[in-house]
Amino acid sequence: MKRFLITTALEPTWRDDAPVLFLGEWCRRYSRKHRWSALDAVVLPYHWDDRTQFHADYKYLRLFHERLLQDLTGQLNQLHGVDHSLRYWRILIGPWLGYFVQVLFDRWTSVQQAVSQFDLSGTIVLTSQNGPLVPNDMEDFNRLYLEDAWNHQQYASILRRFTAVPCITRVQRGMDAGPNEGATAVTWKQRIKRTLVAGYGRVAGTLSRDRDAFLLSTRMWFRDEMALHRRLGQIPQMWRSVAPVRVAVDDSQRQWVVTGEDRSEFETCARALIPQQIPTAYLEGYGRLLQQIGGLSWPRRPKLIWTSMAFSADDVFKAWAGEKVEQGSPLVIGQHGGHYGVGRCSFPEDHEIAISDCYLTWGWDQKGQPTVKPVGQLNPQRPLGVRHGEQSRALLVTVAVPRQSVPMFSATMSSQWLDYFSDQCEFVETLPGRIQDALTVRLHAPDRGWDQAARWHECFPGLRLDDGHSTIADLMRQARLYIATYNATTYLESIALDVPTVIFWNPHHWELRDSAIPYFDDLKHVAVFHETPGSAARHVAAIWDDVDAWWTSPAVQGAVKQFMERYCRLPDDPLDQVEAALRAVMADSQIGGGTLEVTDAYQAEA
Repeated sequence: MKRFLITTALEPTWRDDAPVLFLGEWCRRYSRKHRWSALDAVVLPYHWDDRTQFHADYKYLRLFHERLLQDLTGQLNQLHGVDHSLRYWRILIGPWLGYFVQVLFDRWTSVQQAVSQFDLSGTIVLTSQNGPLVPNDMEDFNRLYLEDAWNHQQYASILRRFTAVPCITRVQRGMDAGPNEGATAVTWKQRIKRTLVAGYGRVAGTLSRDRDAFLLSTRMWFRDEMALHRRLGQIPQMWRSVAPVRVAVDDSQRQWVVTGEDRSEFETCARALIPQQIPTAYLEGYGRLLQQIGGLSWPRRPKLIWTSMAFSADDVFKAWAGEKVEQGSPLVIGQHGGHYGVGRCSFPEDHEIAISDCYLTWGWDQKGQPTVKPVGQLNPQRPLGVRHGEQSRALLVTVAVPRQSVPMFSATMSSQWLDYFSDQCEFVETLPGRIQDALTVRLHAPDRGWDQAARWHECFPGLRLDDGHSTIADLMRQARLYIATYNATTYLESIALDVPTVIFWNPHHWELRDSAIPYFDDLKHVAVFHETPGSAARHVAAIWDDVDAWWTSPAVQGAVKQFMERYCRLPDDPLDQVEAALRAVMADSQIGGGTLEVTDAYQAEA
C-alpha cells in the first residue's frame, strides 16, 4: 500500500484522502488528536530507540565533525581573507557545526528509513514567500531547530535532493519560525538592575587594563566574582554579552560546498547543506562581527578568559575569545549544570573540554584529561532553612524534551518522551491515594509542544500541577520529599541542599558512563536511585510517614556524601578553590585546548 509522507506537525502538508505515514511522533500534537486520530496513518518507529546504534552514531558523528571542522577552517579562512587556526574556528563555529550535523543526521536517517521501508506516493513541501529560514547566529539557531517550520525545510531539502519521492511544492504564508517559547518578560526590577549594572560597567570599564583577567557569565555568586577580581589585582568588572549585528542572507555568497572526502551519501548531503544553513554571522556578517569585536572595551591581552555560559551561543564573545586564545590567552570554562561527568556521552561536554585550557567541574575528574580540574560547585546554594520531615508535600520534577532530536547526549530524545511520560504516570498510579493527594507535579517550561498539562489532567484529573514558572526553591521549601526523574541539574541541587531525594529514570535512555556507575550503585543500594517508576513509588510509600528516619540514616548519608563529593561538592572555600585553579592556568597557559576529546566511556570502547 502506498502512503503519503508527512514530516512535521504543519497540517497544510497533511492529506485526509489517502493513507499516510507520519515520520515520527513529533508530527502528532496532543492538542490535535481529534485530527490525526481520524487518519489512516502509520507512525515510523524512531531510529534511535536502538541505543546501541545511537552510541555508534554518536562516535561516528564526532569524528565526522572533526573532519568537517578541518575542511571548513581552510575554506572560511580563504573566503574571509584571514588565517585563523583550527582552534579559533572550533571556538567560533564548533557548537553550531556539531549541533547542525547531529540534527541533520537524525532528520536524514528518518527520511531514509521511511523511503526504504514504505512505498511513498509523495509529500507536500511548503516554501516561504520570504525565502529559506537561515539563522543569524548561534542563539538564533538554538531557536530555529526546535521549530516545525525549520525542520520541515530540512526534510524538504533531503527529500528533493537525495530521494525520488514526488514532492508537491506549495507556497505557504507564516512559514517563518514562531516566537521563542522560552522567552520571559523583563520585570521593572530587572530593568532597574540592568540599568545600574550598565552604569557601573561603563565607569569600571574605563579603569580596566589590557592584561586584566576577563570574567563573563561565570555562574559564581556576584559577591564571590567581585572578590575574585580583587584577588587577581584588578578593578571588579561587570562585563556583559553583546548581541551580534543582524545581517541578511546573500545567496551569492552561499554557492559552494564544503570540500573534502565524502564517505557516504549523508556526508555529501551535509557538505551541500552546511553552506545553505551556516549562520550569517559566520559568512555574510563575519566582517561586521569583526567590527563589533574591534569596538569592544574588553581587555586587549587578557591574562585569562573565564566563562561558564558564553562559549556556545554568544558569538561576539566566541569570536573575541578565539582571537585572544590565538594570541596566548588561556581559556577557562566552568561546569554550568548537571549531566556533566555522569552521562555516557555528551557533545556539549566534549566540545567544552576540547576548546578549554582548563575545565572546572563540580567535583569529578576524567582519566587521561589533565585539563579537567575539580573545584566544587561554583555557586553553592544557600540552605533553605526548613525541616523537610515536617512538610506536607511531595514534589515530582519532570522534563519536556524537544519533540525532535537535539544535539546528542545520553538522554530521552524526541518521541522517547512519550515513554518517559508513561513512566511518570506509572509512578503516580503506584502511589497510595493519600500520597497522590499530597503530590505536586512540576511541569517543564517551556512545554516543547507536548501539551503536558492536558496529558496529566486526562490521566489524573485531580492532580496538583505547577506550570514550571514557580521557583524550584519555593517548591522545595514545601516538600517533605523531592522526586527527580531525569539526569540534569535538578537532583544535584536538592541533594546539595539536604532535601530528602528519590531519583528514578530509564537507564536505557539516561545511560551512565562507566566511571559514574559505582556512585549510582551506592545510591541504588540505599534506595535513593531507582531504575523503574514502580520501585521508586513503592519506596516513597514505605518511607512517607518518617522520611527523616530514612534520609538521616548512616547508610543513606554515607552514600549521599560520597556522591556529593564527586558530583556536587560543597567546598568550604569555593573562592580559594577557583583562585588556585585560575592562578595555575595563568602560570602555565600552554596546556590543552583545541584537540578532540571524548568521554571516558568512549575512550574505553575505542
